[in-house]
Amino acid sequence: MLLGRLPTRCHLGRCVFFLILALLSDALGLVLLLLGIFATLNYWDFLVYTGALILAFSLLFWLAWYSFNIEVPLEKLDF
Repeated sequence: MLLGRLPTRCHLGRCVFFLILALLSDALGLVLLLLGIFATLNYWDFLVYTGALILAFSLLFWLAWYSFNIEVPLEKLDF
């Protein structure tokens, strides 16, 4: 419990598209990275670099999801 509130349903935010995109790219990048590290393949370096790149791009999706979910009251906005 956080600050005495009862647990309610999970709130994913307003941009669920970016959340799903970030989660999928994290999963794909991790699978490719681990496959490149632990599998005995001739093209292991391609898998390692591609997995690392996908994980780096997933940070952009996480940043977009977090930024679009920031709520600022109208009273604090200067017009």
